[in-house]
Amino acid sequence: MIYDVTVPISNAVPVWPGDPPVQLTRKSHQSRDKSHTVRVTAIEMGSHTGTHMDAPFHMIDGGKHLGDFPLDTLVGKATVVEIPPARSIGRAQLEDFDWTGVERVLLKTENSKHWTDGKFYEEFVYLEPDGAQFLVERGVRLVGIDYLSIDKFQSASHPSHFVLLKKNIVILEGLNLNAVPQGNYTIFALPLNIQDADGAPTRVILTN
Repeated sequence: MIYDVTVPISNAVPVWPGDPPVQLTRKSHQSRDKSHTVRVTAIEMGSHTGTHMDAPFHMIDGGKHLGDFPLDTLVGKATVVEIPPARSIGRAQLEDFDWTGVERVLLKTENSKHWTDGKFYEEFVYLEPDGAQFLVERGVRLVGIDYLSIDKFQSASHPSHFVLLKKNIVILEGLNLNAVPQGNYTIFALPLNIQDADGAPTRVILTN
């Protein structure tokens, strides 16, 4: 089974308030021999649009860029953990799961149901700093969540980002895990190859 957990990019996709809006503009011109129309799309959007990856440089001065991470960080075994209904995810919500051998974790919450709201969902479930620290202690290499930030909306200091990024743990945000059962998968998370990137839109595929 192959699951595409990437949010489609369109002019209507929700973006983080204050980030550049998505502007996909159709362009076209006639071929030289006038036999057909050539179509292209002008693309304007922020590096943290839709399903995207955060590098340490996103928030840490002198931190690693996305291109500094080997592809084997982004491809390999991953575990989808479905979180029972909660406003946030702390150590207490994570301790009951079996973390043996988990290298990459994708946190599935009720957030995934809100991609079709037609607007930005402010009350999304987020990761508490003690939950982030728990994952650091488990030795994970990548942490994903199913909305546009791993920290609380309007967080002043982004504590969970710092807990993870200071340890060079890659963050995947904006996943849609609605159709994916809890369990073990192989993940392919490939960001656009942007030079010196703080983050980039990412196509994320899970297989089992």
